[in-house]
Amino acid sequence: MIYPSIDKLLTIVDSKYTLVYIAAGRSKQMIKTGYYQKPISEYKSKKTIGRALEEVYDNLIHVNKG
Repeated sequence: MIYPSIDKLLTIVDSKYTLVYIAAGRSKQMIKTGYYQKPISEYKSKKTIGRALEEVYDNLIHVNKG
């Protein structure tokens, strides 16, 4: 099972394309800087892309709906 689900994420972000853009950028940032907004043990995903999606779901990344 994928966490968080796409349905829940789309209540926060207006489109799948925006979600992919945000998650990919944040994932690259995590790899480059090693900075995470939560302790590593609190993430359910082991991959940075999943961790970025978790941050979006937890409102740690603010998305402007336009």
